[in-house]
Amino acid sequence: MQTSQLIENQLPPNESISPELLTLLDSLGASRNVDQNTCLFREGMEANEIHLIKSGLVQVHKLTADGKELSMRICRAGDIVGELTLFSEHATYFLTAKMITAGEVVAIDKGLLEKELMEDARLTLEFMKWTSNHMRKFQTKIRDLMLNGKKGALYSTLIRLSNSYGRKRSDGILIDIAFTNQELAMFCAATRESVNRMLAELRKRDKISIQPSGKILIKDLQFLRDEIGCENCPIELCNIN
Repeated sequence: MQTSQLIENQLPPNESISPELLTLLDSLGASRNVDQNTCLFREGMEANEIHLIKSGLVQVHKLTADGKELSMRICRAGDIVGELTLFSEHATYFLTAKMITAGEVVAIDKGLLEKELMEDARLTLEFMKWTSNHMRKFQTKIRDLMLNGKKGALYSTLIRLSNSYGRKRSDGILIDIAFTNQELAMFCAATRESVNRMLAELRKRDKISIQPSGKILIKDLQFLRDEIGCENCPIELCNIN
């Protein structure tokens, strides 16, 4: 991804992870610096570790049947990746995590973390709630793609981007980070050309405009919601992170 504008301090606040849980994760693992474009793990690999991001940005994606990348999350400092394999026997990663900027991560042995969590019911419950929220996010993203096709996936992505990076203006909501059409296509498991066409149609109908900077201004958010039968999920579920 073209990430020069995805600066960490531009991202919305992390979902609440207690200092106690972060301290536990940090204490159990080994920290290492990871170069840009390096995969922390790949889909199908044996899942022996989860990763706590200390710095940098990580893209979590799924390969579709036709070989396209479907971006699921953009993660940053304080996020955990690979967490959905916890407490699963013979687990393999069903997503791929790749550094899209260089950064520092803590690799935590899955078995060791499971043992520690089993001894602290409060932290176990917190971790399970955090994991459950991310599973619900994945489910809603897949639902939008399955029920509404590529157009629904794009509209859903624009809604999620507005929740994550939106800045209200008198003429609409400005997504305050510029994404290329190729990057948007990766969130929709679509081609760049099909995203070009769908964005052009939205511009023609005056539902969005593209700023000279490349940022998207959503002029009619309700139109996008109506088109996909938006259920007005809480913002902690309807975001891109």
